[in-house]
Amino acid sequence: MPNIKSAKKRVLISKVENERNKAAKSALKTTVKKFDAAVEAGNKEQADSAYKAAVKVVDQAVKKGILHKNTAARKKSSMTVKMNKLA
Repeated sequence: MPNIKSAKKRVLISKVENERNKAAKSALKTTVKKFDAAVEAGNKEQADSAYKAAVKVVDQAVKKGILHKNTAARKKSSMTVKMNKLA
């Protein structure tokens, strides 16, 4: 445990930020899994709405620095390919 006041504060702040990032990443994975489940079920309407939600969450993750922009582009591209195959 740090002795300096500012270092103690940074430990607390980094813990909060870590929890926030973990929650956001978990929500991202959940949204993508919902899209994959809709595609597997073959439900076009449900897959379409899940696709829009997943793309939005991926873009937000990039903005927050949780995902790298190229990783997000790859995820969105693969989701788009799955969506187009469903149609």
